[in-house]
Amino acid sequence: MAGGVRAVVADDSHFMRSVISDILSEGEIDVVAQARNGREAVGAVVEHDPDVVTMDVEMPEMNGIEATERIMAERPTPVLMLSAHTDENADVTFEALDKGAVDCFTKPGGEVSMEMSRLKDQLVDIVASVAEVDVGGGGRSTPRATDQASGRSGTETAAYAANPTLVVGSSTGGPKMVEQVLSSLPLSADLRILVVQHMPEGFTGRFAERIDARSDYDVREATDGARIGGGEALVAAGDRHMAVKNYRNGRLRVKLTQGEPVNSVRPAVDVTMATAADTIEDPLVGVILTGMGEDGADGIRRIKAAGGRTIAQDEATSAVYGMPKRAVETGCVDDVLPIDDVATGILDTITTEVTQ
Repeated sequence: MAGGVRAVVADDSHFMRSVISDILSEGEIDVVAQARNGREAVGAVVEHDPDVVTMDVEMPEMNGIEATERIMAERPTPVLMLSAHTDENADVTFEALDKGAVDCFTKPGGEVSMEMSRLKDQLVDIVASVAEVDVGGGGRSTPRATDQASGRSGTETAAYAANPTLVVGSSTGGPKMVEQVLSSLPLSADLRILVVQHMPEGFTGRFAERIDARSDYDVREATDGARIGGGEALVAAGDRHMAVKNYRNGRLRVKLTQGEPVNSVRPAVDVTMATAADTIEDPLVGVILTGMGEDGADGIRRIKAAGGRTIAQDEATSAVYGMPKRAVETGCVDDVLPIDDVATGILDTITTEVTQ
């Protein structure tokens, strides 16, 4: 998969540059240059025209945010942010995503362990996937939730099915897509929303806060035993599977586990979708957005078999058409939609009538 990919590695630590470069080289990714700070990273991109950049967050002279912004302006190139587990770094990483970075990944440590071995494989896979992203494309921003999200005029009011639940899964390139979809859903739809975004531990809390600020829904990071009703959403916590434990009177409860990774990831979309399909009898909608791998395909099967509705993002607007493609290949996806139409598609599945 990784063969032929050319990368620039930017980090102010000589040790980390060596660790990352060695991991990528072992994964058959050609590290064409290393950079000690953001300024050198921009210069390396201009000089070597790589397929991808791994970018440290905090660096002297020019940090990862500024460097990403400069690269997008001068020589648009897919950027993967590598960050440590701190709240401050999480904030800066999301700023870099706003400036055009594709995704984020936990900076690997140097210890020799099974966890390190797993991280090596994941890092090579995500760098290769990010390298395929067309940073000039992707979804466009949309306004905050209004009735226009469902294609209705201001004089029309939708009647929605009672107690609908939405499960959204995404990976590489997904954070901005998830934000766009949830910010376009009106509170009047009264959805219970579960979001599974492949994202490192320490970042999902900040991700939930960002969606909460942009959405009419009350969005928070999931905790073990958390309950939600209509108008509320949970984001799966990093490194924890989020399963639907029970559902009564329009309210659902989740449990978090550290069971074995599913599809090599934790949290896994399949875990949340499968348990939702097994537990929820009211209207259920499953959505798969951009991402690498096959996570979510089995979940889509399960939701469809339970009588739910299913949607996948189309290839043209997906940063990485891996997860949506695998979902579509199951034959269980009802609609394949561009990112700008996903919110409308969700609302259409739960709309019972429209009145003037």
